[in-house]
Amino acid sequence: MQMAVVNLQPGQTVYCEAGKFLFKTVNVTMETRLSGPSNGGQPQGGGGGMGGMLRQAMGTAMQVGQRMLAGESMAFQYFSAQGGEGTVGFAGVLPGEMRALELDGTRAWFAEKDAFVAAESTVDFGIAFQGGRTGMSGGEGFILEKFTGRGTVIIAGAGNFIDLNPADFGGRIEVDTGCVVAFEEGIQYGVQRVGGLNRQGIMNAVFGGEGLSLATLEGNGRVILQSLTIESLANALRKAQGGDKQGPTGGLFSTNAG
Repeated sequence: MQMAVVNLQPGQTVYCEAGKFLFKTVNVTMETRLSGPSNGGQPQGGGGGMGGMLRQAMGTAMQVGQRMLAGESMAFQYFSAQGGEGTVGFAGVLPGEMRALELDGTRAWFAEKDAFVAAESTVDFGIAFQGGRTGMSGGEGFILEKFTGRGTVIIAGAGNFIDLNPADFGGRIEVDTGCVVAFEEGIQYGVQRVGGLNRQGIMNAVFGGEGLSLATLEGNGRVILQSLTIESLANALRKAQGGDKQGPTGGLFSTNAG
C-alpha cells in the first residue's frame, strides 16, 4: 500500500477527496468544503453582491449533485501550510500503486471515480459525462472525473500500473472495463460487446469470466491501467473466506454461498 507525502510551502494548498487524508504536521490547516476548485483554483461563481453569492451557491450545489450522482463524497478537504513548511500525507483505499500526474495546461486528464486522491489547488476538478449507455455498459457508471489547469494530481489504483498509448498498437486497444484508471484528453473511451451474440460470443462472455463488454480506448495519448480490479479482489477475498461469488459459468452468472 503506497502513500503520498506532500511538502507544502507557506501559502500552498492541496485538496483531497474526503477519506484519503492520513496525517499532517500541526502547522498545516485543514478545512472541509463542499465545492472543489474551478476556474484556476478559485471557487465557483464570480462577481460581487447577491448575484455573485447566488451564482457561487448554484455552482456548489451543481457540483455536489454531480458528485453524489457519481457515488462520491460530497466534500473536499483543503490543506494549507502556515508559518513555515508543512507536511501532509494521503493514500488510496486499495492496496496498489500511486501516480503523480503533471498537468501543464494543454491537456486534461480523465480518471475513473475511485482513482482521485489529491491535487494542488491550481488544478481544476470537474465531472465528465460519458453517456448512460456507454458508461453503464462499462460497469463504471457514466461519470468520469476531469482535471484541468496546471499542477499535480495524485491518483491511486489496485495492483500495479502500466502505461500504454493506443497509437503504439495501431490506434486502438481493448481493455477489461475494471482496469481503466485514467487517460489523457485526446483518447476516445467506449464500450463494445465481447464478440457477437453467437455461440462463441456467449462462450467468451460466460466461461471467460469477462461479462459481455470490453472498454475500447482509441487515439494518441497516455492510458494508465491497473493490474487488479476491485471485483477480482472482492472475489478473491470472498473465496478465501469460504464463499465463491462466481459459479462454474464464470462472470455472467453467479451463485451465493450459504
